[in-house]
Amino acid sequence: MRTGIWLVGARGSVATTTVVGAAALRAGLVPATGCVSTLEAFDGVPLPGFDDLVFGGHDVVDTSLVKRAEQLADAGVVPRGLPGVLTAELDAADAEIRPAPPGTESGDQAAAAEAVVADLTGFRERLGLDRVVVVNVSSTQPPAAPHPAHSSAAALREALARGERPLPVSSLYAYAALRAGCAFVDFTPSTGARLPALDELARERGLPYAGSDGKTGETLVKSVLAPMFARRALRVRSWSGTNLLGGGDGATLADPERVVSKNASKGLVLEAELGHAVDGGVHIHHVPDLGEWKTAWDHVTFEGFLGARMTLQFTWQGCDSSLAAPLVLDLARFTALAHRGGVAGPVPELGFFFKDPVGSTEHDLAAQYATLVEWARAVGAPA
Repeated sequence: MRTGIWLVGARGSVATTTVVGAAALRAGLVPATGCVSTLEAFDGVPLPGFDDLVFGGHDVVDTSLVKRAEQLADAGVVPRGLPGVLTAELDAADAEIRPAPPGTESGDQAAAAEAVVADLTGFRERLGLDRVVVVNVSSTQPPAAPHPAHSSAAALREALARGERPLPVSSLYAYAALRAGCAFVDFTPSTGARLPALDELARERGLPYAGSDGKTGETLVKSVLAPMFARRALRVRSWSGTNLLGGGDGATLADPERVVSKNASKGLVLEAELGHAVDGGVHIHHVPDLGEWKTAWDHVTFEGFLGARMTLQFTWQGCDSSLAAPLVLDLARFTALAHRGGVAGPVPELGFFFKDPVGSTEHDLAAQYATLVEWARAVGAPA
């Protein structure tokens, strides 16, 4: 099942780490640490193999993947020397990266969508791919402003034909992906395919989509701990988190408009799992010196029997790209499986990977994992 992975933001840290990681796995140079899809529970599920994955994408910068990989090696994200060993593979992926079309950020949005469709179609046909999964790993965008064109696929087509700009950039890529017959995954908290018009289009075209906001750090821990408190009947009174981020993600989220989407997705798990609102909140700070690393400090106050007050504190420190890249590979493989199996519309069973899972209100990590395993085995079962 030869599968294309088209990365929006293809020269960013997450995308570069994903391409390097896939190439290293194909060459047998590294174990598949962090790749959920390689666990024993998924043995026998007909997922595309790492040898079947081919990469391309869009980006607004033109730094080569080899150079980006070398920068990540200098930062300690990928092993030193690995980019040099994988130069041919990185160059092959680099040759399939296209500049973001004019009109993506401003100008003629209809023409930009057509250009993206042409790039995706050309990628699939040129390389003889069975299917393509478009994965958005670009910078987080502010929440989408409401627009009448969001209500239906017909209204959206009419607005674009009139020369309007009804779509945020992430949704423009989702629209183009669906138009080109590609599945779509939003690894960011941006709007992506989460508009009624795009949901309708996905169902019309028989295409799956998934999202949103990959669960890689603090929220991953919350999705384990919050159900623990609820099942032990311990009342959480407050949960406060401070996040320190370096790199491009930290710079992006320093923008008060863009951070709204991230904070909204990070806050969903607590009320959903605890059954009530709690004091506190999430605070995100950009610390350039941290580079590709992030730190989260969480302070939890809770109440036990006879009103006894207690606390829990934890620190999560990790490399965001290293945590995210294997999940991008997982999501592409599982979404390709969904496409192969005729799934159309949102894939809530992939909620295990997301802070704000499309089509699902379940946030308990254990329950999400059980659902993922059951779904993958069912979709991958022989007809």
